[in-house]
Amino acid sequence: MKNTTPLFFVLMLSVCFFASAQQKETSKKQKFDKTIFKDSLDGKLDMSDFLIDFNGFIPVVQLITEPALGDIGVSASALFIKPNKQQTEGKYTPPDITLGSVGYTANKTWFLSAIRVASLPEHHLKYVIGATYGDLNMDYFRDLPNLGTQNFGFNFNVSTIFGVLLRQIADTDLYIGPEYFYLHNKIKPQFEANRFPDFEDRTSFTDNISSLGINIDFDKRDNIFTPDTGLYITSDFRISQDWLGSDFNFQNFHVGAFKYFNPSPKWVSGFRYEMSLQFGDAPFFMKPSIALRGVPLAKYQGDQTYVLETEQRYDWSLRWSSVVFGGLAKAPTENKNFKYSTMVYNYGTGFRYLVARKFKLRAGLDFAWSNNDFGWYVVVGTVWNDKN
Repeated sequence: MKNTTPLFFVLMLSVCFFASAQQKETSKKQKFDKTIFKDSLDGKLDMSDFLIDFNGFIPVVQLITEPALGDIGVSASALFIKPNKQQTEGKYTPPDITLGSVGYTANKTWFLSAIRVASLPEHHLKYVIGATYGDLNMDYFRDLPNLGTQNFGFNFNVSTIFGVLLRQIADTDLYIGPEYFYLHNKIKPQFEANRFPDFEDRTSFTDNISSLGINIDFDKRDNIFTPDTGLYITSDFRISQDWLGSDFNFQNFHVGAFKYFNPSPKWVSGFRYEMSLQFGDAPFFMKPSIALRGVPLAKYQGDQTYVLETEQRYDWSLRWSSVVFGGLAKAPTENKNFKYSTMVYNYGTGFRYLVARKFKLRAGLDFAWSNNDFGWYVVVGTVWNDKN
């Protein structure tokens, strides 16, 4: 989870600089005009035409204030969005998305990542592929008798690849298909030997996680970025076994349901429910953890997680919106069942700006509080996409 702050003026200058540098190349296709950043509908700042006509991108510069990653850092991302070439009249076809990111934090964490989300309507397919490489210094939290909550720092040198390929079922919004995840992880504890927690006692080790699963996806949202209406249900079951090249044998089941509707023309009401279950002998860094705004990354881990959250958005104008949100979650473990596990809560508020009207993409800033923590975040699209 990243706690962030927007640098919108810097971002717009960056976009203008990039566009100017590309002017000579794109002039053969279409004359570049600074009005490319203005919407013909209302004359306001809008990135739609730059994304569509100039193969542009939305730059996202973020300050990382995640406590588990050193409290302060910066990441930079380039978000490319292109309409799918095959459109069906009367039916929403999601655009193709490519995202590249780099980041660095005060505790010397750094990472590179890339992801591609796209569809092939003519073949009734959609897919997600991605990869990450980095060196992460990250804290994990445990409640210890007589000591309360204690943090334990680890260094992770990680390489990951993942992919999902889904096939449409008949002429419906239901897709199903395989998914794969691989993680190569070199791990070094960053604390004294006499402080080793019960969840890990190795001093230096390398782990490989290889998971194969099946994914089911049902998407009736009016758009994938900032939905106004619709229902989205996603579920997957993954196994990690030695015959797949994994050093650990365990299974994960996850289901998430997201509902959006309009109590009034300017009011969008959203609800999220997610459940994760884990079986077998998984390493501590693969345990399910609660994902809520305002809750530090991996602070609440368990063998199961249950999350219920709502977000209410009010559109004051075509461009500007405000949001309020709140949620409840639990992470039961083998030693603490659902009844006795900690009730984690969050609440907060934020604002949105319609940055790309033709894609219904809103971006903005959220402020969030939880049991004992606070976070602030740049949000591009719906934050619930990030949680998945």
